[in-house]
Amino acid sequence: MPGIAHGVAPTAHAVTRCAPAAPTPAAPDPGRATPVPGSPAVAAAPANGPGTAELSSAAGAGDGPGSARTALRVVTVSARDPLAAPLLTDLGREYDERYADMRVSGDGIKEIDRYPAGAFDPPHGCFLLLLEGDVPVSGGAFMRYDEATAELKRIWTSADHRGRGLGRRILAELEHRAAAQGYTRAFLTTGPRQPEAVALYLRSGYTPLYDRSLPPEEVGMHPFAKSLRD
Repeated sequence: MPGIAHGVAPTAHAVTRCAPAAPTPAAPDPGRATPVPGSPAVAAAPANGPGTAELSSAAGAGDGPGSARTALRVVTVSARDPLAAPLLTDLGREYDERYADMRVSGDGIKEIDRYPAGAFDPPHGCFLLLLEGDVPVSGGAFMRYDEATAELKRIWTSADHRGRGLGRRILAELEHRAAAQGYTRAFLTTGPRQPEAVALYLRSGYTPLYDRSLPPEEVGMHPFAKSLRD
């Protein structure tokens, strides 16, 4: 679910040790971090410590040849970490805006607080942020749905950074982390007024578990699932 990120000052944050992404087939190189599936090549730079991966990404959608490249880092944090606050705050705000006629004001924040922060902690969960510098630009999390299934939640991209493929990147990273933590299936839901989320999940290989011939408002919550065995 996209949202608008507020600037975050550089801050120390607790690293939560979710399972790393699947290793690349190349020989181990201590000077390289783990790549995110589907992303450009990882920059050859010193590792940034546990829970981080250094990425190289275009500065924005539509940048022409010779555009500056901007380092992006995937970090694993706790949902309690102040660094996660922009994601959680903006998701609540956007839920309230999109579903204003269906909710009481403030219900979006209640939805964000529906699950305890510990539900996204290892060994059953994981909370990821994609940082540009020290500012979160995308993120997401998963928690245990059942023994074989991870439920993906809190998938978000800053409104200022949409169109860069960041949502797809964080989704792929969540899938790899979930598989590394022993899950074989991903499950998620999105609302009837989030067509961009529906499009992302369909492009990413998720199977809709609802009748797509029905109007979105009649369907209500849109569930999706995907095998993580591949």
